[in-house]
Parts: sequence; structure tokens; C-alpha cells
Amino acid sequence: MLLAFALYTWWERSDRKKESIAQQIASDIQALGDVVATSLSPSIDPDACICSGACVSACPEKGVIGLVGGKAMLLNPLGCIGHGACATSCPVTAIRLVYGTKKRGVELPQLDENFQTNRPGVYVAGELGGMGLIRNAVLQGRQAAEHIIAGSRGAEKPVLRRGQGDALDALVVGAGPAGISATLRLMQAGLRVLLLDREGFGGTILHYPRAKVVMTGTLDLPVYGKVSRRQLSKEQLVDLWQELYARTHPPFVTGELVTSIELRPDGMWSVVSDRATRAAANVILALGGRGSPQKLEVPGEESSKVAYRLLEPAEFAGKHVLVVGGGNSAVESALALADQGSCASVAISYRRAEFARCRAQNRERIAAAIQRGTVQALLSTQVKRIDERSLLLQDAQGQLREIVNDAVLVQIGGTPPARLLSSLGINLVTKYGEA
Repeated sequence: MLLAFALYTWWERSDRKKESIAQQIASDIQALGDVVATSLSPSIDPDACICSGACVSACPEKGVIGLVGGKAMLLNPLGCIGHGACATSCPVTAIRLVYGTKKRGVELPQLDENFQTNRPGVYVAGELGGMGLIRNAVLQGRQAAEHIIAGSRGAEKPVLRRGQGDALDALVVGAGPAGISATLRLMQAGLRVLLLDREGFGGTILHYPRAKVVMTGTLDLPVYGKVSRRQLSKEQLVDLWQELYARTHPPFVTGELVTSIELRPDGMWSVVSDRATRAAANVILALGGRGSPQKLEVPGEESSKVAYRLLEPAEFAGKHVLVVGGGNSAVESALALADQGSCASVAISYRRAEFARCRAQNRERIAAAIQRGTVQALLSTQVKRIDERSLLLQDAQGQLREIVNDAVLVQIGGTPPARLLSSLGINLVTKYGEA
């Protein structure tokens, strides 16, 4: 009896502590204003919720969902990666996955069930279409390719055609998981395909900080085969892409930025980049959702010491580095720089007093690094000017402070690629809490 009472007391205290933490996370996020996840995120029906806690346990990103006042609550939309385990685990289907909220929408390309846009033969696959996770991108790229293959083989009601004359059967823009998957499937079917990317083979993943863990699950990659790993580090995933490239030899061109897509008189698409113009019967846009990096718009930002992506921490060896931003990318970059240990110093400047836009694991790691002294926290500050050997910060009270600095890494988000899609004549729709 005494043991049972002790266990109950421990369990009750544990629940109270968890709820207190959940309430703090929710308060931190609410202080940011009306925030919304950029991809699918859970919408919870409080009337249907029975407080089983299954959704909290199932979520791979701790701190996104919690129990508050006896009900499940979406605490941190910014930490959600669209995994969907919360909805699957709910025993009473009180959770559905939606885009945006009733007050704040998410702008997405209008797509049919095959990820084709309003411009026949132009597809959008992967994160650009509003769904995160590598496995989703792989599936979407493959599905878009399957539709092209079916049409080009003369389906009962063929919508698509193979390339005529100088035109390719398909041109894939973006060498991330969606683009790679689509290209491999098109190759497998014997179609003439070309994969383009302005950077390297692997897409956005190449710019993740060292040792960043990504969610994968089972990836069924055409030509290559199945990869069954729940999680992979950035290095493991890059190794996978390199092995895949060496084994499959996809037709790939790097160093080109696509600027426009126009319909030719013969019905083919003319894809214009900053280096060449190519024709294709079909185009798959697998560009990712990051878009162009957002800038600080302060004097000195044009300096060569300012960067917007962290490729290799070793590049900053011996330098006093300031990371600007408070989201997952900024925190992970600061941690990567601190962990490699060769920087003269690592500091992080964020305009708010807490790293509320981060996943729980990242908040814990950055707090530990700040406590150890490997990262200096400059919270409630903003960069006002960047000089050759220093920079100027302003705090919440308007006080200015100059710090020694050799390099600035800006990680404050990017311009959504919806603007590019709109310029290509692709219809956009705004989702307000819609499935």
C-alpha cells in the first residue's frame, strides 16, 4: 500500500512538472504572435480529446504537443516537422493534419493528386508543396514521375507527351530527395531526363550543420533500392547520396539557377536558367521550401565575412563568429561551430529573450552550451552595423555594444519560393487550417 502511494505521488508530481513545462513553452510561443507551421501540423479537437497522452509520446520532436489542463495542446507549431505520428497514435481521432490556422494561412501551389500544377506537364514535389520529411519527398517525386511515364506511354487518356525534337522527356529542377527520386524513376523507365540544381547533389541537406539528425524511415529509391533507417545524421545521408550517385550515374548538371519556364509553340516547355535554355515535355520542380535567404538589411552586410549557410564549421577556424537568429537552423549552426572547437569564439544574437522557436532538444542543447561557456548568448539584441573586425549590437533598451567579430552567419529564414511559382504562372492557394 505504501509503495502504491509512493508511486502515485511520484506519477502526480511528474505530470505536474510536465504540464508546467508545456505551459511555459506555450507561453513562449504565444509571445511571438500568431505563428504557424510551414508544413502539415496537428489540429486538435479539445472536445474529442480524452487526454491519453499517446500523441505526446508518439511525437519525435519533443515539446511540439503537450497536455495542458487535461487536454492535448499544440504548443510549438514552429517545431513541427509534419511527421503525423500524433494523428496516427490518437485513439479517438481527435487530431487531424492541416495547413495553417483559421486566422493565418499558408500559401501553397495548387496541385492535383499527381502533384501536377494548373500548367499541364509542370509538377511540384517535396517540401515546396507543403510537406516536410524526406520520405514524403521521395514518394512525391516518384509519384510525379509515374504520372509522366503513364502519359508518355500512351495511357487511355494521355495528358502528357514525350519530348519532341530537341526536347527532353522531363527536366527535374532541384537535386534533393524529391528530385533524385523522380529522376531515378524516369531513368528506370527509359525516358530522357536531366536533373538540375544550382548547388550540389543532395539539395538542402548539404547545408545542414554537422551531425544534424534527420527523419527518414523507409526510403524506396528507384534503381538504388530500399533504405530502412528511422534516423540518419547529415553525414550519413550525404554518404547515402554519394553512394547512390556513384551507383546510378543520374544525368546531373550543377551550378545553374532556373529563372523562368515558358511554353513553346510546339507544346514543349522552355526552361531558362542563368546559363542555358533547354526544352522538355515535362518539368518537375523539386526546389525545397527554404527559398532565398532573408537579409539583415544593415550597413556592412555586403562584406565577404557575412554568410547565410554553414557548409563546414572548419571554415571558421580561428575566427570570432556571430550567428544571428533564434530558430533551429541558427541554434544548430552555433552548436556545430562550438562542437568542432576551433573557433576563437562563438556567439548567438537573437532579438528575443528566449529560443522559443526551437525544438525542445535544441533548446536543451543550446542552454547546456551557454552554461558551459562554449556559446555566448546575446539575447534581446539586434545587429545594427557590420565592420571589418567588429560589429555593433543594440539591446532591447536601445543601448549599443561593439563586439570583436571576424565572421557573421545569418540564419533568420528565407523568402518563400511562392513568389517564383507565381511568376511561372502556377496557381497558388492559401490554406486556413485545412486538411
